[in-house]
Amino acid sequence: MNWAQLLTPHRSHHELTGTPESGRSHFHKDHDRIVFSSAFRRLGRKTQVHPLSLNDHIHTRLTHSIEVGSVGRSLGIMAGEAMADELPPWITPADLGAIVQAACLAHDIGHPPFGHAGEYAVRDFFRRHRGSALLAELSPEERDDLCTFEANAHGFRVVTQTEYHQFEGGMRLTYPTLGALMKYPWTSVHAGIKEKFGCYQSERQQLHEVAQKLGLLPENTDKYCRHPLCFLLEAADDICYTILDLEDALELNILQYADVEQTLLQLCGWETPHEYAQDSSLSPRRRISAFRGRAMERMLVSALQAFLAHKNAMLAGSYHGELLLDGDSDVAAGVRAGKKLAYEKVFRNARKSELEIGAFSTIGTLLDVFCHAVYEQHSLPSPSFRYRRVLDLMGGNAPAREQPLYHAYMRVLDYVAGMTDQYATYLAHQIGGMAR
Repeated sequence: MNWAQLLTPHRSHHELTGTPESGRSHFHKDHDRIVFSSAFRRLGRKTQVHPLSLNDHIHTRLTHSIEVGSVGRSLGIMAGEAMADELPPWITPADLGAIVQAACLAHDIGHPPFGHAGEYAVRDFFRRHRGSALLAELSPEERDDLCTFEANAHGFRVVTQTEYHQFEGGMRLTYPTLGALMKYPWTSVHAGIKEKFGCYQSERQQLHEVAQKLGLLPENTDKYCRHPLCFLLEAADDICYTILDLEDALELNILQYADVEQTLLQLCGWETPHEYAQDSSLSPRRRISAFRGRAMERMLVSALQAFLAHKNAMLAGSYHGELLLDGDSDVAAGVRAGKKLAYEKVFRNARKSELEIGAFSTIGTLLDVFCHAVYEQHSLPSPSFRYRRVLDLMGGNAPAREQPLYHAYMRVLDYVAGMTDQYATYLAHQIGGMAR
């Protein structure tokens, strides 16, 4: 692969790019299109880690995405400055920062309500119906899309199909931003044991278009290697949640400061921040804030060094590692320790588990009603009164009768996955007959 093609200024859906505006490149326009979208705004009421938290200090998908975007912009600019002599003449370090930032802002835009629990709830519903009449007409690949529902694939659908220019290019982002966004540029056929993929059957054409325009190397049918800038997005995401998930757990008293101090020190290279060392009266919140800046700076440098060390392998499509694990040894160990701590003490917290179990009931109720409504519309001369009212609720998201059943279910997913935690909870109570 080559940087000139990987950083083309052209947009999807064959939209003419024209001359860049003064002070606002084509890639800065991507940033603005994402930030002003309804899908991005709804992230403010979607779970990052802790569902339906009453504590306003806790991260939502929106605050997380903004912070990841900030880190990603820094990584992009730093990489652009280090590779200035390798980049095409129309690309500045600021442009590289804008591309990575825009991709970071959109990286969670396809998440359903209730975070990863919502993903599992969608999968659970369709897997329970895999052998039923609901899915009988679908191809094996289409069934896999639903039974392995993936927020990354849904995010690609949002930005290329459903937001702004509906089914006519979506947000019409530049190809580099779309490439940097795609952590898993392949279909569900290649999801593997980790069940990760980045494109539904409904967006295969868009996947191939992006890959062809960017010159992404094919690895298999419907599978391509990553865009190099995607590794910077992944590192920015890892930097944020490694530290900030622990910070949220402290805020909620799930963890105590003593639980996280050694991990933070390791991420800082065992150097105590100056302001922390000078004031022993700092509260736990102030202490972790003092560590955060130092740790993030060290993680940024480590990720950048790993990126520069492996960029030729990325261009060859042969690098499959993680920048934070392939850089500074203390950073790599600290990242592993942080993830282990989060898994053992945060993700298994009792209140979090209770709410996530409730998410299965909420998502299951919604999908059961809406999927049966579109199935009845597809299969019968006229759906029942109840299901006609359900289709009315979907408004512009309701599929046409003549649409294939797979695409009708995708419209249901567009509607349900687009809900906030609060609205999904409210609507499930309403249609479940539990309103007071």
